[in-house]
Amino acid sequence: MSGVLAGFTALAVAEPVAAAVRPQSGPVIAVGGASIDATPAAVKDWAIRHFGTDDKLVLQLGILAVLTLLALALGVLALRYRRVGAAGVLLFGAVGAAAAVSRPDSTGPVDALPSVVGAVAGALLLYVLVGRLTAAVRSAAPASDSAEETGDGPFVPAGWDRRGFVLAAASAAAASAAVGTVGRTLTTSRGQDAIASREQVVLPSPGSPARPLPGGAGLRIPGLSPFVTPNAEFYRVDTALVVPRVDATAWRLRIHGKGVQRPGSYSFDDLLRRELVERDITLTCVSNEVGGPYVGTARWTGVRLADLLAECGVKPPSRGGPADQLVSRSVDGMTIGSPVEDVMDGRDALLALGMNGEPLPFDHGFPVRMVVPGLYGFVSACKWIKDIELTTFDSYDPYWVKRGWARRAPVKTAARIDTPKPFARPRAGTVMVAGVAWAQHRGIDKVEVRVDDGPWQEADLAAEDTRDTWRQWSFPWRSTKGGHTLTVRATDRTGAVQTERRARTVPDGASGWHSVVVTVD
Repeated sequence: MSGVLAGFTALAVAEPVAAAVRPQSGPVIAVGGASIDATPAAVKDWAIRHFGTDDKLVLQLGILAVLTLLALALGVLALRYRRVGAAGVLLFGAVGAAAAVSRPDSTGPVDALPSVVGAVAGALLLYVLVGRLTAAVRSAAPASDSAEETGDGPFVPAGWDRRGFVLAAASAAAASAAVGTVGRTLTTSRGQDAIASREQVVLPSPGSPARPLPGGAGLRIPGLSPFVTPNAEFYRVDTALVVPRVDATAWRLRIHGKGVQRPGSYSFDDLLRRELVERDITLTCVSNEVGGPYVGTARWTGVRLADLLAECGVKPPSRGGPADQLVSRSVDGMTIGSPVEDVMDGRDALLALGMNGEPLPFDHGFPVRMVVPGLYGFVSACKWIKDIELTTFDSYDPYWVKRGWARRAPVKTAARIDTPKPFARPRAGTVMVAGVAWAQHRGIDKVEVRVDDGPWQEADLAAEDTRDTWRQWSFPWRSTKGGHTLTVRATDRTGAVQTERRARTVPDGASGWHSVVVTVD
């Protein structure tokens, strides 16, 4: 109990210190971030596949579980070697401090303070509580027993002040809980300026609005994903354990690097004053398994990234520009590399400020993020962006490339069955099979469905919005009783048929045909 209370106190005391320094410097967040950075790509892929958007919560709970076990062990150790147990708490504080100052978004040595201050408080508490446990033993032991007098020798169970220990432990727990609550309150209040700045944003009418959604682009079939994904349901896959809360009034974007003749710096208001572009664009995460949920379509509002780059004197490689990689940096230290040629080839690559008619949600990158149709998010969709550097693929490897993912990653042609769900039990007769298909920046030309080992049959395609969005499809299946396997594949506008070859998400996205097994009653 002494060890667990010491660990709890260390984390609780670290809370208000982290609120004063910055929330990301807290020990659990810092160690969690370092753990994510050190985790092999295959393990990250496994975590996303099994835990989805809850992967960060699972990681933090795992860290707390490990810390609890270590605290129990230190408490037992302290009974025999009081100072060694307390020193163990300090050691783990040092680990947290080292993790905090080594983070890409670290502001310097001050980030070590939460872990250091929390560890000192935890070590002192462990030393005091174990001292109360050994007090009775020392008072009953011979005066010549120096080991017992120092509290550093073996602990011999004897009569002890149970009431005094319980009072001390309860007081420490209550005080720690109060301190931790104050810290959480301070952390919440610290983000109020960012929240207020978002609430004050009024997106001007776009100078280049998205065309109205064509009639028939959104099918009304039960179980089929809506054409436009609501913000609250849009997938989120990133490494941020704490979602950055950035004050739009203080935000600035810097553009610099190789081939930038006129380095630029832009405020949020600078971007609002430019012509805004509104486009429907489907985004896909490279961690999306075959038939997975990490894909969605939104109506994005922003400024053309190519225009900003051109104003800074940037030229794509095809026109003699020396930089072939655009490295975008987030406020949380994430780095993402995008091909300059793709960003400047005329597609609607945006610095997005709005999503589905409102300012970006914090989870999705407020105040500004990148959106580039046709590329997986890990090479294009930098959230909470603050810096753009022009460089080359040969001279710099961004975050994911260092961890075994591809430098260039165009979205692969794919199709998914949304309904019926796997292991569904529809009734015999006509069963509506439906889903979505995507091949951003190429467009979908055809979707085919196969029942068991039968021939491929062409599905009905919904109207196309643009080649940068997914396309809904449906297939009225005249089902018969028994077990069946339904398989889907898509063909894009280049004539390329979705490959049957199964590949995992690492290094450049999953491939293979999606299928579901159903039983017709």
